[in-house]
Amino acid sequence: MITSADIKARALEIGFDLCGIAPAEDFPELQRLREWIDRGYAGEMAYLPRTATRRADVRRILPSARSVIVAAANYNVDRPYSTELADSSCAHIARYAWGDDYHEVLQRRLEVLLDWMREQHREPFDARAYVDTGPVQERVYAQYAGIGWIGKNTCVINPAIGSWIFLSEIICSLPLDHDVPALDQCGTCALCLEACPTGAIVEPWVLDATRCLSYLTIELKAGIPESQRDEIGTHVFGCDVCQEVCPWNARPLCSADPSWQPRAALTAPRLIDLWKRSDRSLADVVNGNPMTRPQLRGLRRNLVVALGNSGTDEAAEALAENRSDPSIQNPLVAEHVAWAREKLRSRRL
Repeated sequence: MITSADIKARALEIGFDLCGIAPAEDFPELQRLREWIDRGYAGEMAYLPRTATRRADVRRILPSARSVIVAAANYNVDRPYSTELADSSCAHIARYAWGDDYHEVLQRRLEVLLDWMREQHREPFDARAYVDTGPVQERVYAQYAGIGWIGKNTCVINPAIGSWIFLSEIICSLPLDHDVPALDQCGTCALCLEACPTGAIVEPWVLDATRCLSYLTIELKAGIPESQRDEIGTHVFGCDVCQEVCPWNARPLCSADPSWQPRAALTAPRLIDLWKRSDRSLADVVNGNPMTRPQLRGLRRNLVVALGNSGTDEAAEALAENRSDPSIQNPLVAEHVAWAREKLRSRRL
């Protein structure tokens, strides 16, 4: 008979940094998603309202579920925070997107763990494994699995690692021993709310995604509203500000996992260098990386806005060049190029 301790030990052996087990129950926090959606905070992420009912309880995904095994990986690497870099020519990319695609890496590890569980357990059991892909409110289960508490910036915070963690889970029918839920340790701190560049954290534990730089540069498929383009700054993919100012991330552990180490082209890259790459070259840079999500036209759109906000003569010269790359010729990108050119022209005048 497999035990909870066995599963946790095996999870650490195959590359996870934390592992906890929560009961497959209907927790009060799971019901808050519907209210959040009703307030319009999901924006264009249509998959959230479409799957809201299933996300309210993992037993709607797996009726026989009794336990949720939550495995977490630390993706922080030994590099400065973006808030420590004052160079306007540098492209700000969310820390989790510097290396390989965590979906693929952690899915392989989950499959290894699940295959091992089936080998060790005498009787067959039902199970589903997800890495940020299934209709699961994984942060809630992470809290009840003792991985960490949900901070005011809506990220899961572990007292030893901080919030630089990827979450994944195995929902199963095994009656495992469950962990003690993590207790909130944010206290009266409100640094994340105060530091958010767009005021997207509208109140503690509530994020208006439509105002978040991660949503605007990753999830939004259409044009970035002009009223929000200045706020993008030089962020081209995501934003880490609310995590960087968190006291629990002041001295975080660094991971030596090769999967999360920054690719050469994504190590403090210059906006100009990324923009000047051909479509093929840029696609090669982000291949097998989370930055494929907005597709090339979305990434070009973000680069254009960041170049416009950089205010440099070099940016103006680069945007003045005629380029034949299909993604740059795309009407969405072309409109943002026109905006950036005008902004840079006005600044020079």
